[in-house]
Amino acid sequence: MPREIQTITIPDLSTFTKALRTRLQRHDGLPTHASMLSMVAQAAGYDNFQHLKASKPTACKPTDSKRLEKALRVFDQGIMTRWPKQTAVQGLCLWAFWAALPARRDMTEKEVNALLKSRHSFGDHALLRRSLIDHRLVQRTIDGKTYRRIEQAPPEDARALIAAI
Repeated sequence: MPREIQTITIPDLSTFTKALRTRLQRHDGLPTHASMLSMVAQAAGYDNFQHLKASKPTACKPTDSKRLEKALRVFDQGIMTRWPKQTAVQGLCLWAFWAALPARRDMTEKEVNALLKSRHSFGDHALLRRSLIDHRLVQRTIDGKTYRRIEQAPPEDARALIAAI
């Protein structure tokens, strides 16, 4: 009987490996082939290996909805009220500022600061500006005078956040 090839798409490798590690830690000893298939399928967001086989090759559960919920809690009517503690949530929140920046247009630091100040209320626009650069959402010239949004497709949870805000 020929082997049927199964493919999976993993939208967030970090979440996948954490889920797989948790399942492996719960298992006593070396898992069998069948139980390993099931663990991999579950870590990828499927109920079990049979569910994976029955699904389309790209079908996976959406990325971390808890992170999205945490990100939404720091916004009030589109204004960021506090800086999140978790780095992953911080990175997700920055997409809301990225979306507010004009596409394919150079901006001065003064213009970027004005936009950031208008969209947060905790009083640290410099933190937001540096974080946008660190997360590779914005680039600036070496002298720091010109800023430009880096054009890219936001991840699924970032698109959900942008739409909700």
